[in-house]
Amino acid sequence: MTIQLGRSRTVRRAYGIDEIALVPGGRTVDPQVTDSSWSIGGVEREIPIIASAMDGVVDVGMAVELSRLGALGVLNLEGLQTRYEDPNPCLDRIASVGKEEFVTLMQELYSQPVREDLIRLRIQQIRDQGGIAAVSATPVAAMKFGHAVAEAGADLFFVQATVVSTEHIGPAGSSTLDLRALCRDFGVPVVVGNCVTHAVARQLMDAGAAAVMVGIGPGAACTSRGVLGVGIPQATAVADCAAARDEHAEATGRYVPVVADGGIVTGGDICKCLACGADAVMIGSPIARAAEAPGRGFHWGMATPSPVLPRGTRIRVGTTGSLSTILRGPAILDDGTQNLLGAIRTSMGTLGARNLREMQEVEVVVAPSLLTEGKVYQKAQHLGMGK
Repeated sequence: MTIQLGRSRTVRRAYGIDEIALVPGGRTVDPQVTDSSWSIGGVEREIPIIASAMDGVVDVGMAVELSRLGALGVLNLEGLQTRYEDPNPCLDRIASVGKEEFVTLMQELYSQPVREDLIRLRIQQIRDQGGIAAVSATPVAAMKFGHAVAEAGADLFFVQATVVSTEHIGPAGSSTLDLRALCRDFGVPVVVGNCVTHAVARQLMDAGAAAVMVGIGPGAACTSRGVLGVGIPQATAVADCAAARDEHAEATGRYVPVVADGGIVTGGDICKCLACGADAVMIGSPIARAAEAPGRGFHWGMATPSPVLPRGTRIRVGTTGSLSTILRGPAILDDGTQNLLGAIRTSMGTLGARNLREMQEVEVVVAPSLLTEGKVYQKAQHLGMGK
């Protein structure tokens, strides 16, 4: 649907996850027989959840535990883990500082250079403990440290920035990352993001990306939408990029997973992303609430420590339970933030979807009142969906 914004401009209506609902069909499936498994870069996983490459979410121990539980965690190669041999004192300072001092502290801590030897060490530590070594870098760092990532034996390489495209215009004499060459020659599956449009998703897939990340600015700790005014609400962005995936698969025979990244907090949010066409989701704040998470009950974005234009903040998420409780239950909270796998399978069963492909085909409706209709007591008493 197009809307007349003014005499010179028409615009398209876009929808966020909170504005849609999933419609049950003519059959149900026992949740115990639903199949939530998926594959990324040849890595098979039972749970379609990736923990974000953020310093408050994933360290070596978390990457190993996420792998053991059937999910996936991505280590940020430009974070504290690769700047300091022991990042714990830095994490303690981040957790203890006041709101006014936070940004300058982050800029101080992240001014320490990234060390190639620590990149190699962290990848090796994950592999030595039986974990899947998935790591992330910005395009600039990918050019600088890509060889070390490949030589260290990473299983998946995420190249992530606020916006990634196959065409970049830079200053004269500057070098830019050739994504097509990287995907072709790197020797490790390369996951690329982030994007929010059909056209760019298709370009990244055609360039050889092993998966495409979708989402700009919806994350709990991200302020890019406020600072830059950039982004498309997730429901529309995921649906557009999923259409690009299906077109690419039909044209080439190669299926490229789409991963919804950002703005996803509850099991219901995950289910709605899957129904919009995502193959999996990347989440940060729900995993940062795990007792094992390195953030000490806090969560902050990858762009937060920018020395010139921070686009993120630190939020207190608290500690609500073990990583196992959050991913596999049993849930002890009533707000949809625990037993995320159980939520996925129960939703699939209710909707009659036996696997994720069928989940991507369920009926979706626009429903702005979905989260508020009939919830006056929960809202008044700060319970369940009213928290």
